[in-house]
Amino acid sequence: MAFLSSMNIVVSGMTAQQLRLDVISENITNSNTTRTEGGGAYRRKMVVFEAETGRDEFRKVMAKAANGMVPNEGYGNAGGVKVTAIVEDPSDLKMVYDPTHPDADENGYVAMPNVDMVKETTDAMAATQAYSANVTAFNALKTVVAKGLEIGR
Repeated sequence: MAFLSSMNIVVSGMTAQQLRLDVISENITNSNTTRTEGGGAYRRKMVVFEAETGRDEFRKVMAKAANGMVPNEGYGNAGGVKVTAIVEDPSDLKMVYDPTHPDADENGYVAMPNVDMVKETTDAMAATQAYSANVTAFNALKTVVAKGLEIGR
């Protein structure tokens, strides 16, 4: 059914934004971490999204319809978005002068994470808005399905 693929698209967006918020939370939590298991200071992480089309282009659908073929035939994937990777931000670490810090180098500088709280806050706000937009679309879809089921009564 077509509404199920629409739900899958919306849910994929909600899932991707939830993961984005999780990664942002991890960045904020580790904004002062100077030691990691891999050695060195924590590096900011970013989520990479990729579109999943799952549908033919409009022109192909129209060509199929003109030739008498069923346009929805052969769609294996509903579309939406998927997370392809969580990558580390390659920007430079912040060097802070603190000779009393246990991780200070011979010159008294400590490598601090490249996490910018303003950037993380704005990313969190954007992810929250995107998640909210997907919730709104999901609720609209539920309303459409409910109205469709009322037709048979």
